[in-house]
Amino acid sequence: MSNPTNDGINLNYLANVRPSSQQLVWQRMEMYAFIHFGMNTMTDREWGLGHEDPALFNPQNVDVEQWMDALVAGGMTGVILTCKHHDGFCLWPSRYTQHTVAASPWRDGKGDLVREVSEAARRHGLKFGVYLSPWDRTEDSYGKGKAYDDFYVGQLTELLTQYGPIFSVWLDGANGEGKNGKTQYYDWDRYYNVIRSLQPNAVISVCGPDVRWAGNEAGHVRDNEWSVVPRRLRSAELTMENSQQEDDASFASTVRSQDDDLGSREAVSGYGDDVCWYPAEVDTSIRPGWFYHKYEDDKVMNADQLFDLWLSAVGGNSSLLLNIPPSPEGLFAEPDVESLKGLGSRINEFRKALASACCEVKTSSANEAAMRLIDGNQDTYWSPSTDDVAPAVTLTFPQLTTINAVVVEEAIECGQRIEHMRVTGVLSDGTECVLGQSGTVGYRRILRFDDVEVSSVTLHVDDSRLTPMISRAAAVRI
Repeated sequence: MSNPTNDGINLNYLANVRPSSQQLVWQRMEMYAFIHFGMNTMTDREWGLGHEDPALFNPQNVDVEQWMDALVAGGMTGVILTCKHHDGFCLWPSRYTQHTVAASPWRDGKGDLVREVSEAARRHGLKFGVYLSPWDRTEDSYGKGKAYDDFYVGQLTELLTQYGPIFSVWLDGANGEGKNGKTQYYDWDRYYNVIRSLQPNAVISVCGPDVRWAGNEAGHVRDNEWSVVPRRLRSAELTMENSQQEDDASFASTVRSQDDDLGSREAVSGYGDDVCWYPAEVDTSIRPGWFYHKYEDDKVMNADQLFDLWLSAVGGNSSLLLNIPPSPEGLFAEPDVESLKGLGSRINEFRKALASACCEVKTSSANEAAMRLIDGNQDTYWSPSTDDVAPAVTLTFPQLTTINAVVVEEAIECGQRIEHMRVTGVLSDGTECVLGQSGTVGYRRILRFDDVEVSSVTLHVDDSRLTPMISRAAAVRI
């Protein structure tokens, strides 16, 4: 393990940067859904132009119960609805504009999809979140400074006071106005204050200070995802610069690698105490597009692809926000439903394997707390003694066992500390070999490798920021 100071970096400070209570609750949600539905669904577009005729919004068979059943089957813990996308059409009867469901023929102009979804979500045990696009192509005050901020805050207040507890307010930086378009400088601090005041338990995501956009919409996960990063990354303006600026389908599949290292010692060197807990969210769609298009029915990710995405994201110290768009009729398409069902089944199998793993656990020190590594309780952890220079955890099986993954979780309520770990296994002939290695761990690291038959595995913490604190160590076959 490392000394408290190293190359001018205060490791004691870095090791003790911790999540807020709402960030911790959010991280433990692991995976939740995005639902893109609105005017674009009816016009078969990704980005609407604004000023569309509200009469176009008339889905004939909106079934939010079907949506929630499919999400629960897929293993989701929450759902975020696009209450208003860039075109400006509102899925609730906002009193700040006439460009809403109240002006549409849907439900005879008396519908409120935000209410229907929020109430259905809670009936199914799912948390509810809102997406309210800052960019609005219909609202006349857009580009007029405070007038638009007043308008936006008014709509934000409606969503935060009329629909119960909100777990996430998702704000993005997409803007396609171009160089000659309208310029609106959002009063982000004012927006944040409204959210903190009205929904103090909500995380503010992406263009917000609580949850960081992973930097792409392709489902790409960094090899080492740090939650302790330079505070400048919280800048909404910086996020906007890297966000989508035009209606280009290729953006969703583009991976940018120039910022692959955000939190290593080298990356945070020189920032001193100007770092913060800013964890990553991987967001992607089950289809190539974010809104439904019938021609994509044969391009839906299958259950194996989704499970691999889940393993990479949730097993790579990130959360996963998966978009599932309803059709113009108001239903999830059958290919999406089937893929979600398969995903949920794979996740359940994985969790059962974790829960049923049978082994004896020994540690390099503080062995009296070793059982905390396999008790399934995220609130307990094992930590080696301060003089243990080679922290290690050994899991011994009652007989030769085939595995292909090791799962390690840090007690992130105490910080993110592991910088490098190595996993070795004892083979059937008694020889020991390296099965895999990784950098940081954080909330969870799922280290995968080819099937191997072993009698025991040992997790070696080769480097960490002070004493590591580990809440789970397990070896399974996925």
